[in-house]
Formats: sequence, C-alpha cells, structure tokens
Amino acid sequence: MEEIVFAGGCLWGVQEFMKHLPGVVVTEAGRANGASDTTDGEYDGYAECVKTQFDPAVVSVEQLMEYLFEIIDPYSINQQGEDIGEKYRTGVYSTNVQHLQLASKFIQSRIDAHRIAIEVLPLSNYVKSDEEHQDRLTLRPNDYCHIPQNILHKYKV
Repeated sequence: MEEIVFAGGCLWGVQEFMKHLPGVVVTEAGRANGASDTTDGEYDGYAECVKTQFDPAVVSVEQLMEYLFEIIDPYSINQQGEDIGEKYRTGVYSTNVQHLQLASKFIQSRIDAHRIAIEVLPLSNYVKSDEEHQDRLTLRPNDYCHIPQNILHKYKV
C-alpha cells in the first residue's frame, strides 16, 4: 500500500468521493502543511485534505489525479464551490517524491497546465481531523457538499 494526500476543498466531500474509488483502501480526513500540531483554533495555514491509502497494483497516482479533477475546479485559488479561504485550496501532498513527480507530470501534460492552481508539495505536516469530520457524509448524507451528488457517488458500488 502507498499513501498520498489530496486537498480539494471541503474534506467531507473529498473523503466521500475518494473512499469509493477502485484501489483506494483507507481514507482519513485531515489537514496538510500547516503550522500547528492540533486541530484547535484556526487552521494555521493548513489545507483541508484526505489522506488516501491505495493499492498501486489497482490504481496509479495518475489515475487518482484524473479522479481528483472530476471533483475540483483546478483553476480556482482558495475556493471550491461555496467554500472560500486558504484552507479550501487544492493540492497534492506526499512524503514519496515519486508521487509528487507523477502528479506534476500529470498536470504539466494537460493543455491547460498554465491555468491550473493545484499545489504539489512534500507533505511537511499532517494532523488528523476530529472524529466528527471522519466519514461525515456517510454518517450525515444531507450535510452540505460542494460536489454534485451524481459525481459524489459515481464510483460507489
């Protein structure tokens, strides 16, 4: 198994979408690349994210990137849907340099690469979100989500 972290706006929807993808084994809602070690108070530069454990024999980083592009506006800076602020930025984070190289190559291969606002960075800090945010849309399916319902469960079996 390998691990990569995706930020795509509100983590509730990103986790609900990602957990149903082929090859994804475990997801966890969290915060990436911020300054503090707790979830208390403000976000301190963190991006809301989903730690995604996947089986590389079933799904590649490039395929995961394709899936991510189904649920985000890749041109938007610090906003996805109605959610606005630095914590809603889009990003790909990993401690595996190869993951970052593959994600960057995926973005650069697109004809719209010059417009894409997704940061691709080493995972420098990660904090798991509180339990109330884990699998939030599975437990409370009527809560707000910026991802349209027909896309949110597109891969749910």
